[in-house]
Amino acid sequence: MRRLALPVIAAALAAWLVPAPPSAADPPPPAPAAARHTGDGRLDVLFVGAHPDDEAGSLSTLGQWGEDAGARVGVLTVTRGEGGGNAAGTEEGPPLGLLREDEERRAVGKAGVRDVHYLDKVDFYYTVSTPLTQDVWDHAASLEKVVRVVRETRPKVIVTMEPAPLPGQHGNHQEAARLASEAYFAAADPRVLPGVRTWAPGRLFTSGGASGPAGSACASAFTPDDPGAVVYGVWGGRASARNGGKTWAQVEREAQRVYVSQGWGGFPDAPSDPGEIGCDYFTQAHSRVPFTPGNRDAAAMLEGALAPAAGGLPAGTGFSLTTGSFGVTAGGAFTVTAHARSPKALPDAKAALSVPRGWTVSGSGALGTVGGGRERTATFTVRPPATAGPGRVRIEGALRSARGSGGTATSVEVRPEVTGALEPLPRVADFDGWAARTGLPATTGRVKRVLTLGSGRSREVRVDLANATGSARSGTVTLGLPKGFAAAPASRPYELAAGRTGSVTFTVTNTDAALPTSNAGGDGGDYPVTVTTTGGPGTPDRQRGALELVPVAELPKAAAAPTVDGREEPGEYPGKALDLSRLWEGTACGSAADCSATGKVTWTDDALHVLVAVRDDTPGTVLGADDCKRHWRTDAVEIGIDPRGDSENTSTTFKTGILPRTSDGGPCFERDADHHQGAGPETAPGMRVAATVSEPYTGYTVEAEIPFRALPAAVDPERMGLDLFVYDSDTRDKTGQTRIGWSTWGGVQGDPYRWGLAALPGHTPPPGLPTAAPPPVMPTDAAASVNSPQSIVQAAGTGIPLAGGPAAPPSDTARIVGRPAVSGGTTTFRFRATGPGTAYAHVWDGKVLGTKKITVAGAGTRSVTLPGATGVLAVAFQARGGGTASSTARLTG
Repeated sequence: MRRLALPVIAAALAAWLVPAPPSAADPPPPAPAAARHTGDGRLDVLFVGAHPDDEAGSLSTLGQWGEDAGARVGVLTVTRGEGGGNAAGTEEGPPLGLLREDEERRAVGKAGVRDVHYLDKVDFYYTVSTPLTQDVWDHAASLEKVVRVVRETRPKVIVTMEPAPLPGQHGNHQEAARLASEAYFAAADPRVLPGVRTWAPGRLFTSGGASGPAGSACASAFTPDDPGAVVYGVWGGRASARNGGKTWAQVEREAQRVYVSQGWGGFPDAPSDPGEIGCDYFTQAHSRVPFTPGNRDAAAMLEGALAPAAGGLPAGTGFSLTTGSFGVTAGGAFTVTAHARSPKALPDAKAALSVPRGWTVSGSGALGTVGGGRERTATFTVRPPATAGPGRVRIEGALRSARGSGGTATSVEVRPEVTGALEPLPRVADFDGWAARTGLPATTGRVKRVLTLGSGRSREVRVDLANATGSARSGTVTLGLPKGFAAAPASRPYELAAGRTGSVTFTVTNTDAALPTSNAGGDGGDYPVTVTTTGGPGTPDRQRGALELVPVAELPKAAAAPTVDGREEPGEYPGKALDLSRLWEGTACGSAADCSATGKVTWTDDALHVLVAVRDDTPGTVLGADDCKRHWRTDAVEIGIDPRGDSENTSTTFKTGILPRTSDGGPCFERDADHHQGAGPETAPGMRVAATVSEPYTGYTVEAEIPFRALPAAVDPERMGLDLFVYDSDTRDKTGQTRIGWSTWGGVQGDPYRWGLAALPGHTPPPGLPTAAPPPVMPTDAAASVNSPQSIVQAAGTGIPLAGGPAAPPSDTARIVGRPAVSGGTTTFRFRATGPGTAYAHVWDGKVLGTKKITVAGAGTRSVTLPGATGVLAVAFQARGGGTASSTARLTG
């Protein structure tokens, strides 16, 4: 595939241009005739994602809202994706980030989206860990930026990604959703970011939450994942008048193809038959405004926030429900409070509740006169029947007054009096705590509780107990395990005081080591576990979880260090071969000749030695030695080592990607998404690699020597985490098709807890190595908005400062003055500063023609010349004391 060239976007350029403010001494050039921006930068809908392309699966919906409902839609992207792959060229780091920004702006433009805001946070690498992302992005500082953007753009609706740690879910995506959710609440809180006017968005949605049929029925006949949730489907089969009658699904697909750097340029067309096109699904996480539960119109998600709610309530009316507790018990009473406010008087307002059959409600619901923007509340007592079964249910509310009516909804979860659940993974426990603190408890409970267990081994398993009643409870906990597993003891007694929590533990053993491991075992890799807890008067609590078997290996010590030459000589690798042919992502291998592999691992006093033999019938792209990174783009081997076998995420592991050959002839290696990613010789001193590639081509062999001192910590010889992956590409477009390996689940490259376990009998770690990894060396080089002409042009047009930061104060700002002079392929301009800082000037006409960084010592006017003579001059000023100012001028000969 050809390297991506950034096109000249003349129409968009003209539309974004805003002339510099006039001055008495320097009259500005005339405003471009096509200067039509949103002016104040205000939005109706804001989508929040982590990387360019995160919005790509929602563009059908966002585009429909813009075209059919007249919504002004914008995007906030936390990073510019500089840590991702590049199927279009060799750019990486900030240059790749700016390339991906251009892709994103052109992609979303196809759906009518013009404003894209960036926070300038670094896209460091793929991880499933939200805590790691929070540390790298500085959660508090990032939240402040998101709050500022929300208050500046004033969206009525916020749409974001999935915040829960579902399997394979990127930690950056989870954190973007957390930031969006927290900002939804914090933007309305005057205690947060004082001095910037507050704003309360009306509704908050996360992506996903249902499955449904193809065709227009997908918007009404879907099945919600959570029966108590408010879920919407927006059909992509509607035709877009602005796009020549194409379906919105096709418009979305054409937008996705713009992401050439991510290998999306070859995506096929959407189905031509609208009846084969499905829906985008969204789950309401919170609402402050009245809406109609059950409304399935394409713009139903905008009701009450952007569009008036059915029922005639005045615009700006707020109506919502809160519950005393999300978890309730059968027969136990709980409170529900209705909250109402309105800018106009609503006399004799009254709230009412609709609850499931058999439930009772007491409380008058009288609110009196609601008005003046002040909140009035009415509290109800709700009681489920003693026979209510466990599960989530919806409670709907109605607000009625002489001036109109409206609805809302919330949910609760009926739980047994005493519950017992398999201990959560650290990431799940972290998420559950966040959801409770943030006020979004209904977002929990969708991640299956799973624990890993080495094949043929034992582990301790904890069951967490909670007593939701006002009296002490006692009973037993039993683990129900499938054939091939045993628990000791068979059951455990417990006693819990009123309202308290506790736990019991079991030793669980895989008694049948012949059971398949990884995703080949059980149900997609999960062997079911049922936790049965007695102790209440009704049916015992039964909760489900799973055990995941990981493969194990004993690695014998080598008699002598293998020669690192890409070949296996007799006796070099005394251990058993590991089967690396199991699929974990992508297209299944057509045959063993298409893609299959074996691995061997041994060790000496100083190093691990790894040999991987790969069968392959079609070579992928041969990259240059200067492009030895992002190894998943072509044929490659990846080695993952978790020295202590206990890492929560890969920042405390060693991961290396090895290309069997480059255009320079030999192999190369790098470290990726681990404790210290980067070029191999720099980040793994002493590591050596070699490879042989068969001619004619039938595959290759990779061999590596990894010094123990290159690992982030000393190896635990009883349980070192280990995984070997093979990436197979049969194309020349720098995209992979198949991923196989030893311990295999989707996304497993970021899940060290699901890697295999290796024992090194007799191994003594070299002296001086730590038993816990020190803090990781994380990438920090992010693309900056001051270096992005497109971001500067947008900021100048909307008045919303760059990167979610404040505006430069009048006492310390700068702007272009007068008309730039164009001559001999260069541009000379003057700009006036009122204080010290740094200016970043760019000439841009769809690509950067010239750029210059200028240090400003103090107030004054100066003249600057830089290359380039067409398009637009974009200048960002970063005040020394904080804050930015952006100005632009159109260049004319």
